[in-house]
Amino acid sequence: MNFTDFGFEPTLIEGIDALGFETPTPIQEQAIPIVLKGNDLIASAQTGTGKTAAFLLPIIQGILNKSNEGHIKALVIVPTRELAMQIDQMMQGISYFTSVSSIAVYGGSDGALFSREKQALSSGVDIVISTPGRLKSHLTMGNVKIDKLQYLVLDEADRMLDMGFYEDIVKIISYLPDKRQNLLFSATMPPKIRDLARKILYHPSEINIAVSTPAEKIKQEAFVVYNKQKNALAKLILKEKNFRSILIFCSTKLSVKELNRELKHAGFNSDEFHSDLEQSQREKILLKFKNREISMLVATDIMSRGIDVEDIDLVINYDVPGDGEDYIHRIGRTARAESEGEAITFINEKEQGKFQSIERLLGKEVLKAKVPKILGEAPEYIIHDYRKKKGNNYYNKKKKSRNFSKNNKK
Repeated sequence: MNFTDFGFEPTLIEGIDALGFETPTPIQEQAIPIVLKGNDLIASAQTGTGKTAAFLLPIIQGILNKSNEGHIKALVIVPTRELAMQIDQMMQGISYFTSVSSIAVYGGSDGALFSREKQALSSGVDIVISTPGRLKSHLTMGNVKIDKLQYLVLDEADRMLDMGFYEDIVKIISYLPDKRQNLLFSATMPPKIRDLARKILYHPSEINIAVSTPAEKIKQEAFVVYNKQKNALAKLILKEKNFRSILIFCSTKLSVKELNRELKHAGFNSDEFHSDLEQSQREKILLKFKNREISMLVATDIMSRGIDVEDIDLVINYDVPGDGEDYIHRIGRTARAESEGEAITFINEKEQGKFQSIERLLGKEVLKAKVPKILGEAPEYIIHDYRKKKGNNYYNKKKKSRNFSKNNKK
């Protein structure tokens, strides 16, 4: 199957060809016909599966076939500024040869930016890609020409709910016309997502793209440590392992700031990336990281989804992520395309249960490396009894470890 089989307009096909798209991904092959038919859709699909084009392409096609000049026709709500910008960039590429317009709307303190957003929203840009808080502000002020809306897309819905945007989303939906097509995309489908889907979707079609597993080219290992040993271990690894591009994930902004301060004090070329920074700061830092002016970035999970940075050699999970899907998203930043990569996770005593849940999702045990003696005694990795009772044999195997030193690598 190829993209011409969907019956897209020639100008849209030109944009698809210009971006180098050849054959549809599974999510695109399944979702595009559903959206073109006008059905509501709930889809379980991760970042990297091609889901952005799966909703942008049929929406652009639908807009080209209808006339509602001067009105917003599609609204895409996303959890982060970075994802809004990334989707808008793809939108501009796909729609380049068409007349369909778009704007990314996201938070920030720039008054001039807010004014430009207000002008675009009130004049009726075709597609708006926005974070919930910023859009709610514009709606409350009456800046948005939304009465002829045809499409509502909630992208990474699970992440938005995790970030506390449920009330904002409900408020935004209260402004929208009742008759519209609704598309909900989520990497996971917990009960709260099902509840939201029941409230906004009408007899939806459903697509489930299986949760991907990490690329085989990613070498995964973990260190079982006390929390106080993490900083020292990070510095040891970074001194011994000669990588050009390193991404370190922490679970909180405070941890990001403290670790980055430690690394810079130790002479590493690092910077931090989190939601406390102004948008202009984040854009500059991300550009420097992409251009290798910064060799390592310490970040919250804002970097794990919707950020396209190639050739990351090493990912370190300074903290164990909250669930298996987040782990896969994090380490999926490395070993992209044809490259290889390494992912290292630090596990303290309280995080062992979480990491064992991740191992169950992976279907295998992640090798536990031996903590360098210079850091002192490390905690024992304890397998929880209830997991042993599951009869999962790999949890009952003798735990392996390997020496940290390069000289002992096989």
